[in-house]
Amino acid sequence: MRKVERPWTRVSKHKPRKSYVKGVPFPKTHQFEMGNKTGVFDTSIYLTADRPVQIRDQSIEASRIVATKYLTTKITEVNYFMKILVYPHHVLREKPIATGAGADRYSQGMAHPFGKPVGSAVQTKPGMRLVQVRVNKANLTHAKIALKKFGKKISTPSTLVVESI
Repeated sequence: MRKVERPWTRVSKHKPRKSYVKGVPFPKTHQFEMGNKTGVFDTSIYLTADRPVQIRDQSIEASRIVATKYLTTKITEVNYFMKILVYPHHVLREKPIATGAGADRYSQGMAHPFGKPVGSAVQTKPGMRLVQVRVNKANLTHAKIALKKFGKKISTPSTLVVESI
């Protein structure tokens, strides 16, 4: 299995502005809290990651849409509160593959090219909580199904943790 490591980032002592990654795209997930924010619920369910992986912001957004749509159609927006607990801070970079005449000579130039920012991701650790859903005990089964749907769209096996408030 591949390790999740922090990529090399330039750190400049004399010119701190050179230390920042320029041109980082804005994450796809814009909404981190859904449902009834002021409601009082008696049960809280968490989706936790089982492995150390990187989850792209696009898959978090796709998972959020699926889970929110399921919860709103089954139990309406008044009966749940869902919060995404992680933020994609990790910058993903890619070196574009050269095509055309002379591409073989160009591609042999650098062993570890730096690349340009293409997106962002969340770096998870085992047991890290990704999403929280708060509901009443009557709607617990629907919340579990929604979080299972959320877990199918992300790149790590996940488990559900149920806590009473």
